[in-house]
This record gives sequence, C-alpha cells and structure tokens, in this order.
Amino acid sequence: MPQKPSLDRIDRKILDILQRDGRISNQRLSEAVALSPSACLARLRRLEKEEVITGYKAQVDAAKLGPNLTVFAEIVATAHDPASTRRIEQALADIPEAIEAHQVSGSYDFLVRFLVPDMEFWTNLADELADGELKIETVRTVAVMRRIKGWVGVPLGAT
Repeated sequence: MPQKPSLDRIDRKILDILQRDGRISNQRLSEAVALSPSACLARLRRLEKEEVITGYKAQVDAAKLGPNLTVFAEIVATAHDPASTRRIEQALADIPEAIEAHQVSGSYDFLVRFLVPDMEFWTNLADELADGELKIETVRTVAVMRRIKGWVGVPLGAT
C-alpha cells in the first residue's frame, strides 16, 4: 500500500486554490501561498508526482450542450465472485455515459452516476445492463430533478 503523502498547511492551501482555479499561473499561486515561484512549482510538481493532484480538467456545464438527464443507478449483482465483479466493473468503465462508478457496501453493490440524453436512452441502457450477460439482478434508478450542489472539490479541512 502506498505511503500517504505528508501535506503541510501550504500544500493544503495550494490544493484548495487549484481546486477553485486550475488555470492559475504559478506566479499568482506562489503569491497566494507566500512562496517564491520556484519553491511553489517544486511543491506543485511533488504533489503531481505523489498523485495527490491527479489531473487538470475543464468543468463543462452539460445543460449548455443540450438536453440531458442525470441518473443514479443502484446495481445489485447476482454473483459476487471476483470474475463477475471485474466484468461489471469493466462494463461500467466502457460506458461513456457512466460518468462515475463506485463499488459500495449495503443493500446494493454498485452506485453509478450516468449522464444520458433522455429517459428513453437511459431505459435502453438499463435494459442492456440487466440483460443477464453481466449477472446483474437489479438496476434501481433515481433520476435527478435538480442539482442543488455540484462537485466543489475535496474538503481539505477534513483530511
């Protein structure tokens, strides 16, 4: 198991700023955390190397791209052996509309967030998932009516 990186107050401040503005220049970032640009860049590179920072992405407003529907699916598997679990995991990884997936404990085995064009698309996709090939017993659906709060980043005070 990899060793947990040691993060100090400045590292956490760098992470907090980058979560809010991933395009900030190193100069502005270094000023915000009261470091020289070279020292700030060295910390940034270390955080990337230690995979604390796993990438930089643009946040896209899906509603601006056209109609869409966010669906959370609670998936119950019929088989729980490692090979069956891996097949389900791989199938979910291969579905572009599965934008987030977790294996969970509790009354279902996987919780997956899908972003699909509409309910008809989701219905067809859910039918494909439950067709028997993947050994999925149940796909329970919760459709999002309105987003109250989106992803805002890792809460750094709690880590």
